[in-house]
Amino acid sequence: MIDTSLLQAVAQLVRDAGDIVEDIAKKGYDTQFKGASDPVTTADLACDTFLRERLLTLLPGSGWLSEETRDDLSRLDMEYVWIVDPIDGTREFVEGVPQYAVSVALAERGKAVLGVICNPALRDLFAGLAGSGAWLNGNPIRSSRARGERLTVLGSRSEIKRGEFVPFERTMSVEAVGSIAYKLALIGAGHADATFSLGPKNEWDIAAGVAIVEAAGGRVTDKTGRPYVFNQRHTLVNGIVAATAEAYADVMEQLHVE
Repeated sequence: MIDTSLLQAVAQLVRDAGDIVEDIAKKGYDTQFKGASDPVTTADLACDTFLRERLLTLLPGSGWLSEETRDDLSRLDMEYVWIVDPIDGTREFVEGVPQYAVSVALAERGKAVLGVICNPALRDLFAGLAGSGAWLNGNPIRSSRARGERLTVLGSRSEIKRGEFVPFERTMSVEAVGSIAYKLALIGAGHADATFSLGPKNEWDIAAGVAIVEAAGGRVTDKTGRPYVFNQRHTLVNGIVAATAEAYADVMEQLHVE
């Protein structure tokens, strides 16, 4: 049964995984590249192994989708599927920027119903459960904040460097943050009005954040306004727009105008 006791168990596992990441960071790690600029470290792989063993034991018969595990399409036939990014923001991890996160979601028939995101460098743990609410370090959070004259938007460090947010800087205050999972968690906690990325994302990048934002009362869709259906054969999604309940419509309007 998907309830708060399961959420608490997952939260503890994710915090333990964060401790593994930080311990490896202190002791040293090896880095390889999956592409020209896509690093993967021994910390990513150790965290992935730990979470896979523990989470599949925690919910027998569930499926598994992770950035760092070879995909097993048997997950498509399963009611419950864990969607995991062992370290979202590995580039930030390697550079020593404290904006990376361990990200774990549970999808039930395509809907992200449970999400836990831990920023181990800052010791912050965000959790959300559909129908029950969302929390930061055990304290309730809401994806809500008073509107200012300009929306405060969290943007990708790399996308900002490439100039992709320049068209929006006339009407928005843009702040650079690393991991997309961490950005989504911050929106869930009402720390900013919105975050968006118009390029493709993978399910494991966003699933936990989607669960947290929605559980906290915010709105999150792809860039066309469509809700997500997770655990697809092809795991790329059509961008993301996440915002507080007060800001979502305004953000979507400005994105379409631009």
